[in-house]
Amino acid sequence: MIIAQTPFRISFFGGGTDYPSWYLEHGGAVLSATIDKYCYVTCRYFPPFFDCKHRVVWSKIETVGGLDEIQHPLVRGALTELGFDDSRGVEVHYQGDLPARTGMGSSSSFAVGLVKALHGLQGRMTERHDLALEAIRLEQDVLKETVGSQDQVAAAYGGLNRIDFGQDGNIRVEPLILPKTRIEELEGHLMLFYTGTSRLASEIAKTVVANLPKHKEDLSRLRQMVDEAVNVLAGDGPIVSFGRLLNEAWEIKRGLSPQVSNPVIDGIYDKARAAGAVGGKLLGAGESGFMLFFVPPERRADVKWALIDLLNVPFRFSWSGSTIIHYDPEYASYGVTR
Repeated sequence: MIIAQTPFRISFFGGGTDYPSWYLEHGGAVLSATIDKYCYVTCRYFPPFFDCKHRVVWSKIETVGGLDEIQHPLVRGALTELGFDDSRGVEVHYQGDLPARTGMGSSSSFAVGLVKALHGLQGRMTERHDLALEAIRLEQDVLKETVGSQDQVAAAYGGLNRIDFGQDGNIRVEPLILPKTRIEELEGHLMLFYTGTSRLASEIAKTVVANLPKHKEDLSRLRQMVDEAVNVLAGDGPIVSFGRLLNEAWEIKRGLSPQVSNPVIDGIYDKARAAGAVGGKLLGAGESGFMLFFVPPERRADVKWALIDLLNVPFRFSWSGSTIIHYDPEYASYGVTR
């Protein structure tokens, strides 16, 4: 049996420039961090004593006679791409600390964790950059999802990183090397709230991607903010500038598509700002899910009270990417075959 633990992420700056349709022409960059909330993917070869060949457990329980019958597109695609077939049954379980479709990069974390676990089931180790690229190919090329390339990289690597996307397609990851006190200061200024709703990110992303050619100046500014935010964190000046950049970035992001925000999200943002938040953003593609705010420590209680109807989710950064946390080779290679 194999269990892979993969972190979810929060994205600070540069979102939108990680779509291939943009960075292959202009280049792109993002600043993001993984947090101590995870998804878990459990894989094993399925014992041959049951009436089905494969079992997949997510929000549904699928018991099927063949790979082509699996409803979950990611699981079906990953198993097929990695060479599994119906000669031997496979069981896949997904569990997450946070709900899916809420802007935390959950679909890409699942993709990374699934690929990691399935490689482990086949007795192979996967280097984290190759893991990220394989998950990107699975989502973008095999499943034809309209997703960017930052979430898979963040989930595979873990930590607080600047990720650059080259016009040649190369992806470079540079961890931010900061004093522990500066990291703790940043963590102490961040608050995460759940709006209680979810949406299919790829559908909203289609409207954003369709509008990218109309927003070259905006995307260029979002890319420039990555440099500015890194300089703020690496410097010894007031960290509040990071929050002001978040506010500017959110105003730009809202203009990329009418589906990025809505009156409910705007109302939440305005309440948080009135209570003391310097800046913030809706995580993910838009419309719903988790909202992140940059709040001076002395105003955290005020913001929490202003958003009393929302669930406040405490978190810390996570410094490990997708990891195999359990490996039982005997159980994984279940000895009975049909």
